[in-house]
Parts: sequence; C-alpha cells; structure tokens
Amino acid sequence: MLPDPLHPALVHFPIVFTFLLPVVILGALWLARRNPGRRTWLTPVIAAAALSASAWLAVETGEQQEERVESAVAEAPLEGHEEAANRFLLLSLGVLGVTAAGLVRGGIGKVARGAALAGSLALGVVGYQVGRSGGELVYEHGAASVYAQTAGGEVRAGAVEPATGEAREHRERRGHDEE
Repeated sequence: MLPDPLHPALVHFPIVFTFLLPVVILGALWLARRNPGRRTWLTPVIAAAALSASAWLAVETGEQQEERVESAVAEAPLEGHEEAANRFLLLSLGVLGVTAAGLVRGGIGKVARGAALAGSLALGVVGYQVGRSGGELVYEHGAASVYAQTAGGEVRAGAVEPATGEAREHRERRGHDEE
C-alpha cells in the first residue's frame, strides 16, 4: 500500500542521493587511482541516475498534489518551491550527463570526472533550497493541513494548521530569546 500523499514520502530519496553522490564519486576517484578502469566509474553513474530518477518522481508527485495544496497555501511559496524543484531536476540531469561522460578514456573523461564532483556538490546547495522551501510550505504555510481534514471538512485533532502571523512572530521572538 502506497502512502497518501505520496510526495512527502518520495522527496527523501533525492535528498539521500544528493548527500551520497559526492561520497560515491570521491570513493570512485580514490579507487581509480589505485586500480584504473572504467568499471570503477560505473557506480557514480548509477548513483547519479538514481538521483535524477528520484528527483523526477518527486517533481511529478508534487505536480499531482499541487492543486489540492493550492487551497491552503498562497501561490508565491508554491511557485517558489516548484521552480527550485525543477532547477534541481535539470541540474541533476546535467550532473548525470557529465558523470556518464566520465566513462570516456583520456583527458575528456578525466575532466568530466572532476566536473561530476563539482556538480554533485552544487546539487547539495540547490537541494537545500528545495528542501527548505518544501519545509516552509508544510511548517509555515500549512500545506499539510489539506491532508488532515475529516470528511466533514473539519481539521482533525492534533493536525497541523497553517501558522498565523502571530504564531510565527511568537516563534521568532522565542528563538531570539534563546540566543
């Protein structure tokens, strides 16, 4: 049985792959120095492909659930998150292409392998932006509230409700008091 909504469950896969990809690339670069060969570089290509595939699934499920969430969240934060997610997907596809070019022998492959490492690190920055905007949708703008309603339209007890400006100000004051 698949979770409903599916998007929050799937978005964690690209996050994990984003943090694993630079580690996998560094490991492959280290192994290639000890034992040169194309097979060593196949693992980063597979990891980059898994990252791109999981990012695509996250974008698709997000688009499927966008209309329902629009009833609770303003358009600007939703569009910001969508744009960040699309930017991440495109960058992940670019990193996949560059990583695959690392399979080529000689200077081109060597440059591509270095560029794959740099691209994987850039993905971390863009991935952070997507995750932050998604978290803001849920925790500040109340996106989860549309899934917490009963059949009669009432919010279930203990469900997440959109944060009011007053509640947000209280949290910010409390955060400054703790510093």
